[in-house]
Formats: sequence, structure tokens, C-alpha cells
Amino acid sequence: MQVPYSFLDRQFEDPEPYLDEMREIIARGNFTLGAPVEQFERQFAAYCGVPHAVGLASGTDALMLALQAVGVGHGDEVVTVSATFIATVGAIASIGARPVFVDVDDGIVMDPSKVEAAITPRTKAILPVHWTGNMADMSALRDIADRHGLPIVEDACHAIGARLDGRAAGHVGDVACYSFHPVKHINAWGDGGILVTRSDDLVAAVRIARNYGLVDRDEAEMFARNSRLHTLQIPVLRRQLELFEDVVARRNEIARRYDAAFADLDGRVRFPRRHAEVRHSFVIYVIMTDDREAMIAYLRARGVDARVHYPIPMHLTRAGRKLGHREGDFPVSEAYARETITLPAHQYLTDEQVAHTIDAVRAFFA
Repeated sequence: MQVPYSFLDRQFEDPEPYLDEMREIIARGNFTLGAPVEQFERQFAAYCGVPHAVGLASGTDALMLALQAVGVGHGDEVVTVSATFIATVGAIASIGARPVFVDVDDGIVMDPSKVEAAITPRTKAILPVHWTGNMADMSALRDIADRHGLPIVEDACHAIGARLDGRAAGHVGDVACYSFHPVKHINAWGDGGILVTRSDDLVAAVRIARNYGLVDRDEAEMFARNSRLHTLQIPVLRRQLELFEDVVARRNEIARRYDAAFADLDGRVRFPRRHAEVRHSFVIYVIMTDDREAMIAYLRARGVDARVHYPIPMHLTRAGRKLGHREGDFPVSEAYARETITLPAHQYLTDEQVAHTIDAVRAFFA
């Protein structure tokens, strides 16, 4: 039996409903911004329970424009984590700021107890990452940020559908950024992103910044970039959003089955800590083990497409080492990078494929 990691061939096996809506957009010639994007922004904001959303060209652009909107610029510092994808850190560096890493906790999200020691007079923002679909302790981070007069930009690119005490990213932080990359669980036919915020001033600034800095066709408030969410992506995104709660429910169902099936493996399989107050979105489902490479080979030989997200923490990449980092600086992040395995856990898996994955993992340890 094959258990694929990717689900895109299943998700879009019948593209006609999307193409029909795209043909309507093409007929109107409405290719940049306009009513379709505005309607989707309102729908996404409502789904997150916040007043404002701004569609952008990618999740990375969302992070960059959010950081700039809260006042981060060249030479400033942003406190973030090393256990993340490069886009988080790249967004900071791309606007001329310096990433300052802290370690994660046993949920693989920013450890609030490490944050204050990383704050300096040059710190201009805190950027937690809601990794794998888990959410960071935003209450503790908000207390720290308020004591130091700092904004919080949430990297929620892994956390569409996640909830902390019933609230989405963007409720506690000043702004939250999401990705619609094809590997995410709401995904575009290409790149796309969005940010959400409660701030009228911040949303106004980002709307100008995503469109060259223009306030109308001819007048510019600033010199800025082009980072518009493509109108032809809206039919793809809107249809997924309308059915998304079913997707989150199915992914959580599969995660619960995996958790229960591996719970008795005597520490040979370990899990990121689950928090009762978090509704996890499980953009990826990860376990940790000491014998990762052998386990991945064993699973793949049995048709289970296990992956690794990601084997090198950001501070130990060549770029990260240029910031002065070395092994041992962030031990929890390093342990996660050595031990993590991602199992297929998407909504298109059948119950039989889930059972086959469970049997393969258990057989490896038998």
C-alpha cells in the first residue's frame, strides 16, 4: 500500500469548478486586486475573527510587510526562533534587520522564558512561529512584549485553523501572517499569502505598501513593492476556506489515531507536547525518535512517504553560523532537528492508509 505525503493530485483532480470561476474573472479582465480579492479578505478576516485581512503575494511577503508596518527597519533586531523554515528568518534579513534566536519549548514553539534575555535596545519586535500547527504561549509573550514596549508579529504560516483558547492568530499579536503555498492546507496554484490584524492603522499601511506605495493611480505615499495576491487565485482559495473546518477536523482525527497508536512505545517515539488550550491544525504531523534515518528507510520501503521538516535549525545553517552561532546554542531546537519525522496525515488519506502507517511504525520498533 502507498501512503503519499503530497495530496495535490487528489485535491485538484477535478479542476473544472475552479476554472469556471476563473473564466468569469478573465471575462471581466479583473486580474489585479478588485472585488474578488476584497471579498476573500473579508471572508478570511471573519474566519480568523479579526477586523482586517490583506491578501499578498506570499507568506514571506506578509512577514516582511508586517515587520515594516510595525516599525522594523535596517539595523534593528527581531527576536524569533531557530526551529522554523528559512522564510521566517529570510523575511527579517530581507528588510535589513537582524534575527536574534531563542530556543523553543517541548511543543516546538517559542519558549517565553528565553525571550527577555534576548531583548536589547535594538530589539524592535518579537516574532513567534506557530510551528507544525501548534500555537505559542501568546499570553506570556504579550506580557513580555508589553513590558518592553514591543509589537508581536505572529508567523502563522503553519497555523491556518489553529486556535488558542478559541482564538486565531492575530488576536493577541499585533499582526499575524499566513501562507497559501501549495504544501499548506489552504493552498494556491502557486504562491500566495495574507496577513490579519485588529489595527486600522496597520492595515492601511500594508494596503499601500503592497501596491508600490500608491494611494491612487498617480500619487505615492512611499516607494514600495508589488506584493498583490493574484485575483485568479481567489476561486482556488475561497472554495477551500468554505470547507476548511472539515479539513481541520479530519487532520485532528488522524493525529489522535497516531497519538493513541504510538503512546505505548516506551519513549522510543516522542511527541511535541499537546496543550489542552490549543486546537492544533496539524499542517504537518511530527514524531521524534533516536533512530530517524533507519525508521524513514523502513517506512519508505513499505510505501509510507515519511519526510523531515527540517534537519538543520536556522542557527546552524551556513547563513546562521555567520551570525556567530555554533552547535549547543539552542539545544531543544537542535534535538528536534536531529530526531523529527513527518508522517503523512492529510485529509485525503483513507482509514486503511492511516492503519497501514500505524502498523509500519509499530513494526519498526517490534
